[in-house]
Amino acid sequence: MDDRKHFKPIPQPDVHSDTVRFHTLHFADEIQFQPRAGLSLDVIHARGRGTRLQMPAGWLSLCLPLSGRLHLGSAGSHWELPAGNWQAWRDSPLRVGCDGPGAWLALAGPLAAWQRRLHPHGSGRPEIFPRAGACPRDLRRLLVRLARVARGDMAAGEGPSRMVEAVCAAVVEQQRDLSALVTRCSGRTRQRRQQTMLRLLRVRHLIENCEGERPDLAQLARSASYSPWHLIRVHRDVFGETPSEYAARLRLQQAWTLVRDTRTSICEISEALGFESQSAFCRSFKRSFGCTATEVRSASGEAARLAA
Repeated sequence: MDDRKHFKPIPQPDVHSDTVRFHTLHFADEIQFQPRAGLSLDVIHARGRGTRLQMPAGWLSLCLPLSGRLHLGSAGSHWELPAGNWQAWRDSPLRVGCDGPGAWLALAGPLAAWQRRLHPHGSGRPEIFPRAGACPRDLRRLLVRLARVARGDMAAGEGPSRMVEAVCAAVVEQQRDLSALVTRCSGRTRQRRQQTMLRLLRVRHLIENCEGERPDLAQLARSASYSPWHLIRVHRDVFGETPSEYAARLRLQQAWTLVRDTRTSICEISEALGFESQSAFCRSFKRSFGCTATEVRSASGEAARLAA
């Protein structure tokens, strides 16, 4: 079987065009979008092993795996996106790929093209922030419907541009909590405060995707172009906790899930999550949850037996 990548040529759209273009990717197909000006957006429907997509800096994109897992990478960070989750990404280049069998959707384009849809009448300044999480059912349906409309499967009266505006509205609604936190960010104007939020979300993304190691504060500060102490202060002002406290909370949430839902040994869990020792893990777990890992695992097993 030929495993070579097949690059799809992408014609450059008219700079003043606000069209929505549709692309399909099959086995080993790859699209590499080049930086461009203009107001057009691209809808990508990929299916099969080895599909790849690369987007340049200055773009905003939404990715949704319908089945299988997506592998994403940007600026030295690599993470996975399981089916049912979605990822909004912006600013830095993004690489998306699916190594196994699966299907996924993406909507991408220059930031100016998104801003045209986000506030077509110039009212308000909503933003889409980089974020990953469980995809709400209404947003999933809108993205699937947009792909069908852009491909020409739906009635001609339902234009893709209107569907994109509906997608933007759904994403903004889903990110209302982040928009509310923008008021806590430093900056004299709303645009400056949004830039502060983008820097902090970059830090939180690195914390969320560190693989078993405690994130280095100096590295996190460099990613946000802050000094370590300024990062601690700004992050605490906006989110109510320091980056280290956020990392510790995430690690304990992972510990609870692994103890309750898997049969992985306590020793392996403590090593995977970067604890100094198994005893350090057990002390931290008991202090945080008020019970030992063994008690949680025993209760989980008893609940499963009763349900059966």
